[in-house]
Amino acid sequence: MKEKNFTVIINEFVFVGLTNNLILQIVLFLVFLAIYIATLVGNLGLFVLIRACPKLHTPMYFFLSNLSLLDACFSSVVAPKTFMLVSFISHRKTISYSSCFTQLYFYIALATAECYLLAAMAYDRYVAVCNPLMYTVIMSERLCVLLVFASFVVGFLNATVQIGFSLTVSFGDSKVINHFFCDGPPLMKLACSDTTLNQILVFTIVGFNEVTTTSIVLISYTCIFSTIIRIRSNDSKHKAFSTCTSHLTAVSLFYGTLLFMYLRPSSSYSLEQDKIIAVVYTVLIPFVNPLIYSLRNKDVKDALIKGMERLGISR
Repeated sequence: MKEKNFTVIINEFVFVGLTNNLILQIVLFLVFLAIYIATLVGNLGLFVLIRACPKLHTPMYFFLSNLSLLDACFSSVVAPKTFMLVSFISHRKTISYSSCFTQLYFYIALATAECYLLAAMAYDRYVAVCNPLMYTVIMSERLCVLLVFASFVVGFLNATVQIGFSLTVSFGDSKVINHFFCDGPPLMKLACSDTTLNQILVFTIVGFNEVTTTSIVLISYTCIFSTIIRIRSNDSKHKAFSTCTSHLTAVSLFYGTLLFMYLRPSSSYSLEQDKIIAVVYTVLIPFVNPLIYSLRNKDVKDALIKGMERLGISR
């Protein structure tokens, strides 16, 4: 019996979570449950709206629909089991060894895919503003599908490599993860074997992905702003800039948190601080993205109003 219990223990990880205060746990459960439901409704609703409205069948909205679907999946990787739907109301904040690495795999894959998808969207805005006459020719349906497909391929390839190396790590008696989901840095804190190679690998891969995608975004927007400055008409300037502000806001939020989270020296890590940052990019960013893209977008708002009218819902 003792041997059986010991086997069960070593095949589980235990989450510390965000707080041990019972009242605060209940409050957080209700708040984050509401946010998660709103995230699913907002992202999946935006995905369906774009697919259903012929006016929105353009490259920009094709990328946006895939971003919405990705955000819904990304939020669901973390939220239901280990964050709000179980951990806040369960006394056993545990996850099995296999489930932990499965969660980490999809988390890495989808986060990486979102980086490259946001970079593809930046390139799309560059072509739209800097080369509008050739926009429909350059941003063909084939290229758009290829860019989205490549984003997911790179994401899952990255996750496969990182998880492959992570599975070679040995863990000691301590199975308590000071986090609310299976993320790389807090998980590696439990390792009893040398993780230097893993740290170098993660820093190199994450650094490459971030530098590559950030460079694409920065170069694209440098060209965009340079083009906008040369436009004489104030109305045309405003129109050109307004097509980019939503994407630029989303990029700043997502890239900023990831850069701060993963590209710092290991000596400066604070797991308590990192948990708060993780809440931003796993919960809040997927929640606010549909609001960023819909509230500042006239085409989306018009399509939503028409859809509501068809369903017999008044304004």
